[in-house]
Amino acid sequence: MRSLLHPTYFPTIASFSLLVKEQCLLEVSDNYQKQTFRNRTYIYGANGKQILTVPILHTGGDTGRQFYKEVRVDNSVSWQKIHWKTLQTAYRTSPYFEYYEDKIAPIFEQAYTFLLDLNLKTIEVLLDCLHCSVKWEKTTQYQENYDQVSDFRYLSNAKKTHSIEQDPYYQIFSDKYGFVAQLSVLDLLFHEGNYTLSYLKEKIIIK
Repeated sequence: MRSLLHPTYFPTIASFSLLVKEQCLLEVSDNYQKQTFRNRTYIYGANGKQILTVPILHTGGDTGRQFYKEVRVDNSVSWQKIHWKTLQTAYRTSPYFEYYEDKIAPIFEQAYTFLLDLNLKTIEVLLDCLHCSVKWEKTTQYQENYDQVSDFRYLSNAKKTHSIEQDPYYQIFSDKYGFVAQLSVLDLLFHEGNYTLSYLKEKIIIK
């Protein structure tokens, strides 16, 4: 059975665990929804949980709606420079940041027109970091319900707490704030390195 989920910006650990464990169908045909991980992700900084948000251009017209695949990134804002500097500040002293930074840095050097293209690129780069080959399909039209598909599109909702069991792992600021779960998979990658793939396959349970 396939898993249906949204491609998001540097996906959460839970979402990425589905990508590496299941045959996935990526939802790219629905309307864009605010307050989701489609244009944001959470990391662990010196002051605790920290959000990174990609600015977008709202052009939904009279209805306020627009297709996810048509949402454009607002590149008039220096968001890439800010995000990369924030990641460097948060993870420079983590065990594996320097090991992966040369692969991840180019994401913040290239201008992206569409949010969807940016999100797919973050997924592709992360999979490359993990030396993991994954095949997925994309939706061609929106469907509220699917047969023979497990619907995990709800995981992209950034304002709800999802029922997920996740084993703790070492985080450099855990002595201040304890273990913080359900962050971007970047947090796991920078702390666990090559063990990340095994963790994603074995240490996550989505209820």
